[in-house]
Amino acid sequence: MRALVRRGGQVLLVRERADGRWSLPGGWADVGWSPAAMVEREVAEESGFQVRARRLLALWDRSRHNPGPFPHSVYKVAVACDLLGGEARPSIETLAAGWFALDALPELSRGRTTAAQITRLVELDDRPELPPDLD
Repeated sequence: MRALVRRGGQVLLVRERADGRWSLPGGWADVGWSPAAMVEREVAEESGFQVRARRLLALWDRSRHNPGPFPHSVYKVAVACDLLGGEARPSIETLAAGWFALDALPELSRGRTTAAQITRLVELDDRPELPPDLD
């Protein structure tokens, strides 16, 4: 699960403890949680911000969009979320949370999130007449 959260032309990213690089907030889905509830929880846990899931943007096959060989298949669900409140704070999984313009993205954790993915998700969010991406 990955969340696209926007504020004033910027996107919310979290700095991963695992590699010190940045990604869209999100994580593995837990059994018994709906996709909307899961992405809302992940954003809160990783960034300190409360959001409401609004729209499915993409269902991608990770091996087609992120570098590296993987031993198993993973599908990435990307969801547009509306910001409700909160403030940036680190977590057990993240070092920081911050807002970034598309033309000023920090070094990304490319196994999790690429600049092309962020750009595509923003395009889909800006154009609600487009259907979600589906691999």
